[in-house]
Amino acid sequence: MKVKIDEEECIGCGACTAVAEEYFELVDGKAKTKTDDVPEDIVDEILDTCPVGAIKKEE
Repeated sequence: MKVKIDEEECIGCGACTAVAEEYFELVDGKAKTKTDDVPEDIVDEILDTCPVGAIKKEE
């Protein structure tokens, strides 16, 4: 599943990397995906983990 990270909203807290470091990383203080395809169960967990809602499912 593709996800979109709103860099304006991202505060660089690293919550996504703590939960799924194999799919997310911090680059210049902002979250980035390491791959274009993130498993849906991981996406659902990340959506609940991001404190500012900067990560969204991409339709």
